[in-house]
Amino acid sequence: MNTYRGFWYAEALDHDHHVAPPLETDIDADVCIIGGGYLGLWTAIRLKREDAGLKVVIVERDLCGAGASGRNGGVATNWWGKFLSVRKLCGHEEALRICKAAESAIDEIGEFCQEQGVDAQYRKEGWIWSASSEMQKGSWDTLIDSLNEYGVNPFVSLVPGEAQARTGSPRNLEAVFDPNAATIQPAMYARGLRRHALELGVEIYEQSPMQRLERSRTPVVHTTTGSVKAEKVVVAMNAWGAIFPELRRSIAVVSSDMVATAKAPERLKKIGFTGGEGMTDSRIVLNYYRNTPEGRVIFGKPLGKFGFAGRVGDIYEGPTPAAKKVTNAFHDIYPNLSDVPIISSWTGPIDRAMNGLPTFGHLGGHENIVYAIGFSGNGVATTVFSSRIVTSLVMEKDDEWSRCGLVDTKIKRFPIEPFRYVGGLMVRDALVRKEALEDRNKTAGWLTRNLAALAPAGYVPTKKS
Repeated sequence: MNTYRGFWYAEALDHDHHVAPPLETDIDADVCIIGGGYLGLWTAIRLKREDAGLKVVIVERDLCGAGASGRNGGVATNWWGKFLSVRKLCGHEEALRICKAAESAIDEIGEFCQEQGVDAQYRKEGWIWSASSEMQKGSWDTLIDSLNEYGVNPFVSLVPGEAQARTGSPRNLEAVFDPNAATIQPAMYARGLRRHALELGVEIYEQSPMQRLERSRTPVVHTTTGSVKAEKVVVAMNAWGAIFPELRRSIAVVSSDMVATAKAPERLKKIGFTGGEGMTDSRIVLNYYRNTPEGRVIFGKPLGKFGFAGRVGDIYEGPTPAAKKVTNAFHDIYPNLSDVPIISSWTGPIDRAMNGLPTFGHLGGHENIVYAIGFSGNGVATTVFSSRIVTSLVMEKDDEWSRCGLVDTKIKRFPIEPFRYVGGLMVRDALVRKEALEDRNKTAGWLTRNLAALAPAGYVPTKKS
């Protein structure tokens, strides 16, 4: 297995070299969690906090946090930006409850880092959602109108010129600001969750990829050199969950691609790009970016590969093949930083759902196998409250989490292969064409617009052209 894990993870391993052993025998457990990312680790922690006597085991194909959890942009946002999608799925009352619950995740991350001494560079300084072209202006209007209707709008409009001043980019023409968001060093955060899980007595087996899930009454997770027979199994595999036929058409496996600059704190100070906000623009193929405390810029864009039939393999390992395109996008947003060297690039898989929301349930109806999938690149904070849902399902509780409107939802599925793969490429290319034209204040043709309209729900809703 290719073990290139990107810039964030290499930095985290400089602080924590401990590797858990692989699973090399057959063991029993109360709960076996497949996947050692944010969701798996938070679920393990919650289970042990609920009942310290539970034997909770995590099996992880690589190292905990080495997948999407250690490779993302490190921006933790709440769900008010997704309110319209949540309302469409489960009605306004449940949408309000879910979004309010999701809000608490931001502070819970900060409290966890402080209480457990995790140096994850947590900065709760908000999220700036910008328009980087004339045609993106007002992309948030429909959402904000709905939030105002219910009296829950967290967004503050930035005055003219403030968007450029706070982001340091001349391309950001206007923006709204949500104060309840944070940035973190994602891999250090994942390693901190791992350390705390171990302290609570969670058994972690790394470099132990699942080979087969035996769906007997008491399920058995088979790895390369061992097995775990568990009363309950949790599938917390992110994009790798597409290995299961029941989940395969619920998501499209796509990549997001990132670059990191050299340290340039004085340059960032000169242009006013010194705050700890997370930033996105209003594209579907969005630009997302932030600075780091030491003065780097981390910039990402989903421009890379689709996984055919949900296969992940090693296609999302190593430096991103889209590095030049991502760098060009960075220079477009920050022409004033175009001479700052790019020192690293990487890629990682996203489990993109049609509605942009995760779904939860029992795999194939098996009462002892719980799954969560479809985080769509927005999992940093989402996994915190999602782990409450998974924990309630595992413990067979009848509460607000197990009855959540995201459980057992009937969501729109992607087409079968090869139509999903070919169609995904066509829709992606149409989006790129459409948004490139909009950057020049031009409208795409009929075919391009209609192909682009087939895209899954975006990270944030946008107005229709």
